[in-house]
Amino acid sequence: MEKIEPLYAFEQIKVLSDSRRYHILRLLMAEQATLTQIGAILNESPAWVRHHIKVLEGVGLVEMSEIRVTGGITEKFYKAHASALLLQQLILPQNEKPVIIFSGSHDTAIEHIASDLSRHLSILTLPVGSLDGLVNLRQGLCHVAGAHLLDPGGEYNLPYVRHFFPDRVVDLVTLANRTQGLILSPGNPLGIKSLTDLVRGDVQFINRNLGSGTRLWLDRELSRLNLPVDQVRGYENFVSTHTEAAREVLKGQVDAAIGIQAAAWEAQLDFIPLFEERYDLIYPDEQIPLISPLLDHLQTASFRRQLNALTGYNTTHSGEKVPQ
Repeated sequence: MEKIEPLYAFEQIKVLSDSRRYHILRLLMAEQATLTQIGAILNESPAWVRHHIKVLEGVGLVEMSEIRVTGGITEKFYKAHASALLLQQLILPQNEKPVIIFSGSHDTAIEHIASDLSRHLSILTLPVGSLDGLVNLRQGLCHVAGAHLLDPGGEYNLPYVRHFFPDRVVDLVTLANRTQGLILSPGNPLGIKSLTDLVRGDVQFINRNLGSGTRLWLDRELSRLNLPVDQVRGYENFVSTHTEAAREVLKGQVDAAIGIQAAAWEAQLDFIPLFEERYDLIYPDEQIPLISPLLDHLQTASFRRQLNALTGYNTTHSGEKVPQ
């Protein structure tokens, strides 16, 4: 079976920044070839090809695959080490402040925390949804993830963390409980009252991205209510954050979206609450020294006051470690 390999080493990525080596590597991913054969394809001399092959060999991207002797002539064949490569390299700013990469479900509170702590550290956010946030954490592409994944058994986040990290010690700390619901135009001109109104022909909806905790909840709830997704106008269209969902409603592009109450409140939009959820921060033990300022901030009274002022947050359990 042919294999795809992740590419982490900076030296390998640097070598592939040369378009000539990039081209040679792709040719050798397709099939093995000699220096002469590659030269003929690229209209270059074998000596020119040899130079670049040696560079690719030096970083482990190309290897000699076969030596053939025909009529006293020796031919060396080369091939790529992998059939395809997946580029994965986290490049961080170089400054005196520590840098924390946060990935996962978008949350307004994280943006405020990043602002509050900006004098002491940089928090860079990558809102990709709860599931992909855990994937990024597993692959070392972030230091802390945020999730609000409800297991069919009624438990938040822990079953998913156990699945992704069966071999590592990973902690969960509650950021807050959040209220989610329908974000609507001011005054709710269409008289929307519940999810059942989303299948009305006059209601234009915008969804959340695949893998987000909000999308997973919505899909389960629509199924429970026997509401066909193909009857929800705009179900296939989506945005990646609660703020973007609220913005689409505010601009009049859609009549309804689903998101947190804080996003509706900040945009001065109407809101119908549907459920309260627990939002946790997830991180491996080895990241505690780096993210301790963030964890300490969750314990402060100022953080709770700020979060409560945003509307739709319950800070009763903020900063508490989730028992495992």
